[in-house]
Amino acid sequence: MNHKKLFPMFFLLAGGIVLILSACTSQSGLTGNPVRGGQLYDKWWVVIGVDAPTGDQSLWKTQSTNTRNGADTWRCKECHGWDYKGKDGAYGSGSHFTGFVGVINASGKKPTELLAILKGSTSPDHNFSKVMDEQALTDLALFLNQGLTDDAVIVNNDKSPVNGNTGAGAVVFSLCATCHGPQGTAINFGNESGPEYLGTIAEENPWEFLHKARFGQPGVMIMPTGFTMNRADQEYADLLAYVQTLPVESPVTEGGRLYDKWWAAIGVDAPSGNQPLWATQSTNTRSGADTWRCKECHGWDYKGMDGVYGSGSHRTGFPGVMAAATMNTAEVTAWLTGGKNADHDFSPYLNEAQINMLAAFIQRGVADRSSYIAADGTVNGDAARGETNYTAVCIRCHGVDGKTINFGDADKPEYVGTVAADNPWEAFHKVSFGQPGQNMPAGLNFGWSLQDIADLAAYLQTLPTK
Repeated sequence: MNHKKLFPMFFLLAGGIVLILSACTSQSGLTGNPVRGGQLYDKWWVVIGVDAPTGDQSLWKTQSTNTRNGADTWRCKECHGWDYKGKDGAYGSGSHFTGFVGVINASGKKPTELLAILKGSTSPDHNFSKVMDEQALTDLALFLNQGLTDDAVIVNNDKSPVNGNTGAGAVVFSLCATCHGPQGTAINFGNESGPEYLGTIAEENPWEFLHKARFGQPGVMIMPTGFTMNRADQEYADLLAYVQTLPVESPVTEGGRLYDKWWAAIGVDAPSGNQPLWATQSTNTRSGADTWRCKECHGWDYKGMDGVYGSGSHRTGFPGVMAAATMNTAEVTAWLTGGKNADHDFSPYLNEAQINMLAAFIQRGVADRSSYIAADGTVNGDAARGETNYTAVCIRCHGVDGKTINFGDADKPEYVGTVAADNPWEAFHKVSFGQPGQNMPAGLNFGWSLQDIADLAAYLQTLPTK
C-alpha cells in the first residue's frame, strides 16, 4: 500500500503567501521524501549540506568515454542521465556517454530492493552508504520508485516538445516567473563566460529542464516542484514549449556585472598590478585589482569626476561613461579595445562577446539616477512599495532584516542596509544588474522600472546597518 502524506511548505511570493505541498511517502516500511530524492539524484552533497566528494566514484574507472572527473563522477545523473535512460537515452552519445545503464526500470522494483542496491547489494562499488545517511538513501530509493517518467512522451529526440502549447505553457510559467523573471533571465546560472538562463537549459538540455521542473534545484528550498503539484505530462510539454521561446542572453545586465567586477563575472583570477591608466592620476590611492574595476574610474553613478566620485578617496579625475551612451557600437567598442587609447584595451582579458556585453550596458543600461538619489544619498522612493519587491525577491537570500548575508566581516559587518545607507548608487546598480559571480537576480530582468528600483532602495535604507 502506498501512503502519501502532504506536508505544507509556505513561502512568500510577490507579497503574498504561496503554499506548496511537500510529499512524504511511506511505502514498504520506508518513509521519506521522493522530491528530496530527485534533488539527491541531481547533486546529493548540496542537498545534505556536505563538501563535494573528492576523487572519482569507484565505478568511474570501468568506463573511458566520459572524461569528467572528481565530484561530477558522483552525480547519479552523470551515469544515468537526466532522462534516466543512461546509454539508451540522451547520454547514449556525446561527451556524457559512459555506457552505464539507466534507472528507468527502477520504478518496477520495491523501494527496499532499491535501497539495498544503493547500499552496494549488486556491486560494492555502488555503495553510497559511506557518503549518504539512511534517510538520504531512503529518499533516493523512493524517488527511483515513484518519480521516474519516460520523457519520450514530453520531448522529442530533436529536443522539441511533444504537442506543446506555448499559450498554456505561459500560464504554467507564471509561477516560475516570480523568481526567474518574465523572460526567464533574472537569474544567470552560469556567468559572463557562458551565460545560462532558463531558456538556455530548455533549448540545450530539455531533459535537465524537466527534471528540475519536477523536483527543484538542490539547495534551493523555495523552488516549487511539479511533482508535489501533480503536474500532468501535458503541462510539462506546454511549459517546455513556452520556455524554449525565451531569451538565452541578456547583454545589458551581463555588461552591468562586468562593469562592477569583470573578473568575478567571468570566473577568472583577479588581475595583478595596476591598470595602465592608473599612473595618470594620484588622488585615489587604491592599487591592484581595484584599479581594474570600471566603477572605480567611472563611478557607480556613471559620472566619474562629475559625480559622486568627484571628491573623496575614490576621486581619480577620470570622466564618466554617461556621454558614451550616445555613441554608436563601433565607437564604444573602440574605447574598450584600445582603439581610442591603447592603455584602455580590455581585449586581452574579455572576449568579443564580453566586450559586446559591456558595450550594450554602456549604451542601454546607463541612466542618470540623480532624480532618484539626492546628493546626500537620500533615495526618492516609496519604501512601502519597495518592501513588496523585497519580500517577493530579496528576502529569500538576505532575510527579513537584510542581515543573513554579511559582505564584510564580524568586526566590520556590511549588510544590504549598510550598502544602501552608505552608497545608494552602488545599491541601485547591484539591484538593477545583480552581483558578479553570484546567482543574484537582476531587477531589470524582472521588468522593474527605475522607480521600482528606487522604491526598493528606499526600503533597504530602513534596514539595519550593523
